[in-house]
Amino acid sequence: MKRYEALAQDLARSIQSGLLQPGERLPSVRETCAARKISPSTVFRAYHLLETRGLVESRPRSGFYVARGRIRLPPEPEMASRPDGESRAVDVSDLVFQVLRSSMNRDRVPLGSAFPSPMLFPLERLGRSMAKAAIHLDPWSTVDDLTPGQLALRRQIARRYRLDGIDIEAEDIVITNGAMEAMSLSITAVTRPGDAVLVESPCFYITLQILERNGLRAIEVPTHPREGVDLEALAQAIARHAPRACWLMPTFHNPLGSTMPEANKRALATLLAEHGVPLVEDDVYSELHFQPTRPPPVKAYDREGLVLHCGSFSKCLAPGYRIGWVVPGRFRTQVARAKLTSTLNTNVPGQLAIAGYLEGGGYERHLRQLRERLAHQQAQYVAAIAEAFPRETRVTRPMGGYFLWLELPAGTDALTLRQRALAHGMSLAPGPMFSPSRGFGNCLRLNCGHPFDARMADAVATLGRLAAGMA
Repeated sequence: MKRYEALAQDLARSIQSGLLQPGERLPSVRETCAARKISPSTVFRAYHLLETRGLVESRPRSGFYVARGRIRLPPEPEMASRPDGESRAVDVSDLVFQVLRSSMNRDRVPLGSAFPSPMLFPLERLGRSMAKAAIHLDPWSTVDDLTPGQLALRRQIARRYRLDGIDIEAEDIVITNGAMEAMSLSITAVTRPGDAVLVESPCFYITLQILERNGLRAIEVPTHPREGVDLEALAQAIARHAPRACWLMPTFHNPLGSTMPEANKRALATLLAEHGVPLVEDDVYSELHFQPTRPPPVKAYDREGLVLHCGSFSKCLAPGYRIGWVVPGRFRTQVARAKLTSTLNTNVPGQLAIAGYLEGGGYERHLRQLRERLAHQQAQYVAAIAEAFPRETRVTRPMGGYFLWLELPAGTDALTLRQRALAHGMSLAPGPMFSPSRGFGNCLRLNCGHPFDARMADAVATLGRLAAGMA
């Protein structure tokens, strides 16, 4: 048992025995660190774990308190899947487009959306930064650093890597039109049509769409809802199929929310190095962690330049600006050439606006507030699901991001549930859109990145009734 789990267990016993009463404030993080000789990260993880179980609640700028109205919370899913391990062509775009069309309407409750609420971001301040960048734009900046992107922004991104102890220079970074282009350029740089690529099961549908567009084959690898891809199964798939690349989301996985432990990330980097297999690492949610520090990416353990690390500001700072990047390692030339022959460059004022915002300070304060909001919202959604959905429902407890993965009772058809939800003004993301084999027929991804107001509460309650009627 890990230290944070042991602390959470001790506190849970105190709550359940009545030693800690409803409404009573828990010891501060500083007090607990001193008393138990543990780190603030361990305490935060324990308190968040208790919060997701409905035993405690956080109050902004006040601390953690024993929850007054505790309810039974649903169990977490076990291994998400046991795919057959076959290499197969990908054909998911029609389903994905149907689902996305239903989400592109602000009048629908966005439970199936891939984006958090736009109201969570400092758009006014970013707008001022954009205006300043446009007014003072150096005409030559539109052609300087044409393909790799604006040096000022690349320096700011490199600085954040170095703060995490990862030796990345500005020259190692290519700015892209969002993370989607970063990942598309990356997979194009390391594969050819007909190649096989290892993916998680389930995996983000954009991954599948890009593989489909590039004529690549997908091999699904079992993935745990809490600890990520199964390394033993991954090693077996490499030995069996000799894939050209892996494409994984090791931190706050979409749709599961899972995060690989650091030891697993290190082992993954070693495994890929032994076989010379490149990794496209989708890392767009890592800034949205609920612990004191950001989980390190697999790139932190990459000694051979095989990891193409992709990030973005779209989910943590600037939705709609479409500013992402890739650190392509040994494949920098291939990625730069692919960028040159596709979109050539990325919106210069947008790059300069974000660079100016980062230089001006305030980013960390924004991130702290955003993380706190998302963690609180997640606990609210989980509690509401526990009240409204069938008792057999299982729900993940991510330590970051804004997605929940629901495993509904066996026999529930998520595609049918989606149609019924649409009739009630809700969008949903059904499980089959996250799998090339159309698995996860009784699963859903739910977005908890929107404030849990009365409208959301009604929607979750209605969806629970619809699901109960199908069980």
